[in-house]
Amino acid sequence: MHIADVTMFHAPASGGVRTYLQAKHRVFSRIPQLRTSLLVPGAERDSLGDHHTLPALHLPLGQGYRFPLRGSPWRDTLIALKPDLIEAGDPYVTAWAALAAGQRLGVPVVGFYHSDLPRLMGDRFGGYVEKRLTRYVTQLYSQFDSVLAPCNAMANRLREWGVDNVRVQPLGVDLAQFNPQQRDPAFRQAMGIPSDKKLLIFVGRNSREKNIDVLLATMRQLGSDYHLLLMGPGMPHHVPSNVTIVDRCCGAHEVAKALASSDALLHAGTRETFGLIAQEAMASGIPVVAANAGALAENVPLGAGILCKPLDPTTMAEACVALFSNDVASSGHYARRHVERHFNWDGVMHSLLEHYQHLCHSSQPYALHQHH
Repeated sequence: MHIADVTMFHAPASGGVRTYLQAKHRVFSRIPQLRTSLLVPGAERDSLGDHHTLPALHLPLGQGYRFPLRGSPWRDTLIALKPDLIEAGDPYVTAWAALAAGQRLGVPVVGFYHSDLPRLMGDRFGGYVEKRLTRYVTQLYSQFDSVLAPCNAMANRLREWGVDNVRVQPLGVDLAQFNPQQRDPAFRQAMGIPSDKKLLIFVGRNSREKNIDVLLATMRQLGSDYHLLLMGPGMPHHVPSNVTIVDRCCGAHEVAKALASSDALLHAGTRETFGLIAQEAMASGIPVVAANAGALAENVPLGAGILCKPLDPTTMAEACVALFSNDVASSGHYARRHVERHFNWDGVMHSLLEHYQHLCHSSQPYALHQHH
């Protein structure tokens, strides 16, 4: 069985989607009858093994993203790969190319709805844009044989819009990489953070929906017993004295060490569709204080942290105090066990593979009628 993934979300800073595709390739490459191809934008047309790039426009503000403008090269490349199933990982040009290629080949096409485009753009540009994009997304995703969403909240929104055959497909965590054993006793000293502070951490881009300002306001309320480490590109530099900034894209190894060496993750995001950093924090053996919204509300279980009212620094500060007044270490142990049980990549990918097999078998007759 040959599976082809196509997406424009494959920049160095692209977070969850790239992590998902790398994990898929890693797990599926150990299964003899499986072949996975990846088609993503690059500086030029290139092929290295099963990794193919097509040239695409570099987005000036897009954290390394490239944006394909014409669908036909993507469609033709997919047709030439002759996969048994195509998965599209973004809602733009490559998604339409995947649908066209699937129709030509007579194979099922899956759309993975990784990020909530209408809401993200609606937050920035208002209700009219959100409505238009909702209509666009509904029209596009209604054409896929199967639609995957990373959490229930997202799946339910797609269903409300009228998209059928939606399946919740959680992402996973690299449990070997994100691990309590990554804890480094010298880490705080190296960062200039006193060892007696309660150390909170957040890692991510400073984009509007991450609500970094709420984290800073929370730290002002918590005062000098607490310290926050903010890691990621575009972080603000005017911050309270109990906040330390690492203003750049950090590698997974560095993030894993930082998470395991902190006491808890602080996450004010309200638009997460999976919240991978929360899963990585729990895998690292630390609890999570997060906004009770989106995927975080589903994926941070009771006992592994505290969910609080979104966009409210006062209740977030109260949640931190409550967390530390209990046994933080045992919350961290519980968080790790939860992720081991529900979000290990092997289990996640095997359930995805069963779904693929089901789609391929059920579409066999359809493939035979295509050639008249």
